[in-house]
Amino acid sequence: MIVLTSVLCAVLALAVLSALWAVAIYNGLVVLRNRYKNAYSQIDVQLKRRYDLIPNLVETAKGYLKHERETLEAVTRARNQAAGAAAALSKAPGDAGATCAFSAAEAGLAGVLARLMAVVEKYPELKADAQMSRVSEELASTENRIAFARQHYNDEVTAYNTRREVFPSSVVAGVFNFPEASLLEATQSDAERSAPQVKF
Repeated sequence: MIVLTSVLCAVLALAVLSALWAVAIYNGLVVLRNRYKNAYSQIDVQLKRRYDLIPNLVETAKGYLKHERETLEAVTRARNQAAGAAAALSKAPGDAGATCAFSAAEAGLAGVLARLMAVVEKYPELKADAQMSRVSEELASTENRIAFARQHYNDEVTAYNTRREVFPSSVVAGVFNFPEASLLEATQSDAERSAPQVKF
């Protein structure tokens, strides 16, 4: 009877320890998932700031670039597409499809902003405009903040993905459906690899 009680206590203790171990791993995965979601929200804040600055940039340039209406419209369209993709990604940070759509939209925006800056180079009076200078400076500062926030997000996603892939966390991640989160990666095009140049 004493041996049976001892075995039963040992099995019960093992079950309790296993449950506590699983709860600790589960909670750790939740913490890491929330960290990368928070890291994306920091990117989102900076992106909104950039998207708010772009109409000011376009409006300032309009007076000088009367013959470049197509370029200005392309910037506005690309800004709206990027803002939409960012909004979709903010609802599901780490989702592979949303991340891919966001990266493509950001690449398009970077390309048309680079084209706008090339056009602006042809207009010295626009480059000297105080409003254009101020908006360009703010935009450049925001690009730096976005780059830092993206790096932080990718660090958090890497920590989460690593934890969910290593044993024994992979068992808990599989049972409780913790999906892999996608990194924000630059693709191979030059426009996506470089931030828009906004210095005058």
